[in-house]
Amino acid sequence: MKKALSSRYKKLLFIMTIIGPGLITVNAGNDAGGITTYASVGASYGYKMLWGLLLITFSLAVIQEMNARMAVVTGKGLSDLIREKFGVKLTFFAMTILLIANMGVVFGDFAGIAASLELFNVSKYISIPVVSIMIWFLVTKGSYKKVENIFLLFTFVFFTYIISAILTKPDWGHVMQSMVTPTIELNTGFLLTFIGMIGTTITPYMQFYLQSSIVDKKISISDYKYEKLDVYLGAFWGNAVAFFIIVCTAVTLYKAGITITSAEEAAISLKPLAGEAAFILFGAGLFGASVLATAVIPLSTSYAICEAFGWESGVDNDYKDAPAFFGIYTGIIILGALFILIPGVSLIKIILVSQQIAGLLSPIILTFMIILINDKRIMGKYVNNKTQNIVSWATVIFIITLSIILVVSPLFS
Repeated sequence: MKKALSSRYKKLLFIMTIIGPGLITVNAGNDAGGITTYASVGASYGYKMLWGLLLITFSLAVIQEMNARMAVVTGKGLSDLIREKFGVKLTFFAMTILLIANMGVVFGDFAGIAASLELFNVSKYISIPVVSIMIWFLVTKGSYKKVENIFLLFTFVFFTYIISAILTKPDWGHVMQSMVTPTIELNTGFLLTFIGMIGTTITPYMQFYLQSSIVDKKISISDYKYEKLDVYLGAFWGNAVAFFIIVCTAVTLYKAGITITSAEEAAISLKPLAGEAAFILFGAGLFGASVLATAVIPLSTSYAICEAFGWESGVDNDYKDAPAFFGIYTGIIILGALFILIPGVSLIKIILVSQQIAGLLSPIILTFMIILINDKRIMGKYVNNKTQNIVSWATVIFIITLSIILVVSPLFS
């Protein structure tokens, strides 16, 4: 009996050592831009987009599993595989897309750090330099294991949004009904917000970071069943957080007719409607989410660019062994921090637009992925099955269709 319990305990500990990349990847997507987008969804449209979030959750789970499977089978990052399969020109194109999307997100996340602490009367001229230095030291002076453990600790901050939603006492029957009742409004505002919701749920950076972190962690194909659990858990947990943010703002701000343009506005508006506790929890969640994303997004960019051009990468390396990897990471941190410190800069529009750009660019990265994972020379017997291909291609087509509708809808307004 004792041996059986000991064996189960050891197995559980082993599983816990595998879990990490999937949870971190999706939770980093619930950053300042993500929270702003989800809060805007709830405040502007109530529960009308919850059905879309439910569908996206299943799509995200399938896509993240594909991504992780490529990592354990090939032992290579996504950029590396794109270069080998499609050549340098298309790789450069993919990296340009990633850099455009990621820089907008990084600016938004630094804005999230500043805004969240300003809610508690801490100036951005104090918060931004202090947090930037802490993030830089964490990644450049630590090992992958230490960095991942700290990232995982930050995922607990998202419980604040669950508690905030519960405090607002929504009609859960109405919420559940909205999740299975598709609603689409053919106007630019609704479609842009819907695409933004997709853009912050299935982002280009996620695909690069997840695959690179699994490779950096050296997870083998024999351990893949546990990593699959990690990516599925990450997909459903990450979108559960999004669900509670939408519910929280729908039951308060939408009901009161209050529209918001940023996450900090959402927190301030919640105070008279849901009380001091909801305000504090929402603000604390914004800070934790922004810090996590500010560390992960530049790391994702460094991984991707270095793999694309064959440069040494990985958190376990020293600065002298991977100068390009740490140099890119450092440069993005400095650029993001300095931009936020410019007096009078307001990045509310950049936060929302960056999510919309990510949503529009996602089909390009996803198309690269689907082609790669169906190549038997790369994946062998681990190519996609029919269901996985249907879900992944349907996701790409759905996003493209929404984008086309967005372009042509003003012509018929």
